[in-house]
Amino acid sequence: MTSTPGRTPHPYYPRDLVLEHYVPNTNSVVKSLGHVLLAFSTVVCLALALGRPKRHTTLQHFEDRLTFFWFVLCGLLHILFEGYFGINHATLAGDLSPVAQVWKEYALSDSRYLSSDPFVLVVERITTLVWGPLAIYSAWSLYHDLPSRHIAQLILSLGQIYGCILYYWTSIVEGSPECHPDPYYYYFYFWFFNIFWMIAPVFLARRSIHILCEAIVQQEK
Repeated sequence: MTSTPGRTPHPYYPRDLVLEHYVPNTNSVVKSLGHVLLAFSTVVCLALALGRPKRHTTLQHFEDRLTFFWFVLCGLLHILFEGYFGINHATLAGDLSPVAQVWKEYALSDSRYLSSDPFVLVVERITTLVWGPLAIYSAWSLYHDLPSRHIAQLILSLGQIYGCILYYWTSIVEGSPECHPDPYYYYFYFWFFNIFWMIAPVFLARRSIHILCEAIVQQEK
């Protein structure tokens, strides 16, 4: 751990990173991951409850129910979890709330979340203020089968893909100096936990583009 006189040593990289208010987590890794699983399970139950098919809804098919769940997950994650970071980023290193301890555990793969990195801060605030509400609207418009659902879905998916590319690339191009060298943190935390926001949006964007193009062709006939 990095040790500086008068400061609590920390396990983050780069080794010379200064975290003035750092306080070690009191929760174990298992407990922090347990909180993540509990939150995920809550979102699953909420999405299942909200997504119960009714007469005038598109949620009759498994693919649409899965898409609805994805939007609910994104909306809550972007607004609540990432919103917490956006509000508390300056004091996150010393925060011992359950949400903060999950962030501090994840920060082992990307310490930019504890140093108020300008790029990460801007991206996360855009995610909270724009993509979060748009994800909720996408879920709502999907449930009510609104014509605007594919426009919202396409904008959201492209935004998520673009944000993910920038997030990965700004780290990789510098050699990922802010990531712990243990492959567990790099491949599981940094890559695995984020790659879903590359994969799912690609399929959703492709689907929306196809449907929107078909609608334009029909309109021009």
